Amino acid sequence: MTVTSKYSVCTICDIGCQLRTEAEDGKVKRVIAHDNPMLARNICFKGVAAPQIHNHADRIRVPLKRIGERGEDRWEEITYEQAMDEIAEKLKTIVAQYGPETLAVSTSGWNTQSTHSLDRRFMNLLGSPNWISGVALCAGNTAAVNRLTYGWFPMPDYANTSCIVLFGHNPRKHSWTPIYNAINAARERGARVIVLDPRISDQAEGADLHLRLRAGTDAAMCLGWLKVIFDEGLYDADFVANWCIGFDELRARVDEYPLDRVESITGVDRELIAEAARMYASADGAVIPWTPITDQQISSTSAIRLHSILRAVTGNLDVVGGETLGGFNPNYISESELGLHEALSDQQKAKQLGYDDHPVFTYRVAEMLKEPTEKVWGFPYADIVMGCQMANPTNVFRAMATEQPYPVKALITLGNNTLLSYANQHQIYRALMNQELIVAHELFMTPTAMLADYVLPGDTFTERNHIADGWSWSTRLTLSQKVVEPPEQASSTFEFWRDLATRFGFTEQFPWTSLEDILDYRLSRSDRSFADFEAATFMEAPPPEFRKYHKTGFATPSGKVELASSVLESLGFDPLPYHREGPAPSDDYPYLVFTGVREDPFFQTGQRNIKELRERCPLPRVFLHPDDADRDALQDGDWIRLETVSGHVTAQLSVQPSMKVGHVRVPHGWWYPETRGSQSLAGAFVSSDAVLCSDDDEFLDREQGVPHFKGFPGRVVAAEKPGHL
Repeated sequence: MTVTSKYSVCTICDIGCQLRTEAEDGKVKRVIAHDNPMLARNICFKGVAAPQIHNHADRIRVPLKRIGERGEDRWEEITYEQAMDEIAEKLKTIVAQYGPETLAVSTSGWNTQSTHSLDRRFMNLLGSPNWISGVALCAGNTAAVNRLTYGWFPMPDYANTSCIVLFGHNPRKHSWTPIYNAINAARERGARVIVLDPRISDQAEGADLHLRLRAGTDAAMCLGWLKVIFDEGLYDADFVANWCIGFDELRARVDEYPLDRVESITGVDRELIAEAARMYASADGAVIPWTPITDQQISSTSAIRLHSILRAVTGNLDVVGGETLGGFNPNYISESELGLHEALSDQQKAKQLGYDDHPVFTYRVAEMLKEPTEKVWGFPYADIVMGCQMANPTNVFRAMATEQPYPVKALITLGNNTLLSYANQHQIYRALMNQELIVAHELFMTPTAMLADYVLPGDTFTERNHIADGWSWSTRLTLSQKVVEPPEQASSTFEFWRDLATRFGFTEQFPWTSLEDILDYRLSRSDRSFADFEAATFMEAPPPEFRKYHKTGFATPSGKVELASSVLESLGFDPLPYHREGPAPSDDYPYLVFTGVREDPFFQTGQRNIKELRERCPLPRVFLHPDDADRDALQDGDWIRLETVSGHVTAQLSVQPSMKVGHVRVPHGWWYPETRGSQSLAGAFVSSDAVLCSDDDEFLDREQGVPHFKGFPGRVVAAEKPGHL
């Protein structure tokens, strides 16, 4: 028996925990804690379950070609070479007929670990700007919006902070585990924690202050905090005077939100609002970590900007204990460079879907920030967390479904269960059914893969070498080593894009023959190879440098922190943040529904087929306060149907005193892999929260086009248990 143990960066969720993988005789046996004491606690039951995922009997191991009608789930096995040849020929035909912008790509960097931006590289050489990802709704869009204020996306200094503010974010032992551990360590040092969440979350239970705001009112709350901070002189006057523009205009806007108005909007007592603002502003180093909650609201752009403004005016920007601006790692070529964004013509960039109406994370804004980004950070395109230079998902699916403003007829989806991963699942289904070519690169037969023409088996993090750089969110480099061989016909995303590029004549721009080749290239600035790196360390990071803006300024058009955004103003949007109400509840739809919350055993739409994880959460549950359940004559454990104007889901009711009255919480990403063959698309339309949220214009954030997932009208009625359960 041959036993192997190597370092891994887990990709089952998006946090990238550093672990160790053990293999016996070429098969993954165990995933265990890291041997470094500082990293050993960063492990959850999803990571421990990796062998059950990687060795699963239902894992796709051979390329499949559709032989039935789209969605009929009938296939024949073919070779990888045949699949790639046919995909390339069909895509060439479609591009010749409709133009290169007819290709859309939907991907998830979390699941694939890294494409090394070869997806963007291929698309930019081909001429398509229509790249989308789940990061348009989660972290990537936050990065793009932060750039409007101070030119980068900061990382909290948990190790030295004195105050942590969590806007709905709820890190737990088995969800965002490193952040959970960092918050606990900060608490042990005496750091205060403020939680803003309608429910009594895990983090709220131990918080110093808990503000139970109404869902979707984050922007109004932040404006209330600023009112207190400005009126009481709690801001950093020197920093504001020397490094900010637009303060007077911002102060005038903030004056429109006295605490009585903010109390009325948010439902939180004005004295508690003021206490929280003072605690944050007076702390010796405070952080507002990224949160998926503010990413997904009708006032998302304003709320994210307000987080960035609070950091700046309180003196918590690029300082010890505050939020650090890392920039590119000087020893590792970034994905921003690998993407070849300069190869895409201005004419094709202007065709990007979302470019005109919701431009904040599109090429339109990226081009406006090129000069200051290059001046401060050394390269004109900053693709932080993959979230800049993106198309808008809603616009892409509308074009796929309606062929307006032009046809989008080919979709390549990698590690991304596209059908269930964005808003308005019914429209996404129509969009997929209107395609001439769909290629899915996956581990398992997801509902999206069932709608594909070709399904290619992917590899896993234990089957490839990698150096993770946090998608330029941080400057840390972490080692992930190949432990076992992937299935013979499986491919990495690197191999897929290189092999497709070769068939399109882009060989010169794709000179690497292996993953190790491109890793060597990315490390070449430090005169090292991948072999050198793995022989020397499992992690490295340049020493932090603070207040770098004293040397370079900020990567904004003015070179300063833009409290009033010159970019937004030039695009015709309000340069100042504001609160906008979402669609209001009514007699017919009396609840505020908030969706997208992840359950600990799963990440996104994955892992429902993993026995060890599914047993922890066997059925989808909708959460409701006891008073609301009594009003609707419902009991814990009843089966219910949650209805909105867009669709409905069937799930089991969980009555929870921790819920806020008048609110309904729906977990994300439910489908039923065990019903494949008996239920259409494995029950993709039974319990998926993606059917609930509309992406009509009234539900969209104006500047980004992000749907309002956090607080839209719904109602709950009794229902029968689905027959397949």
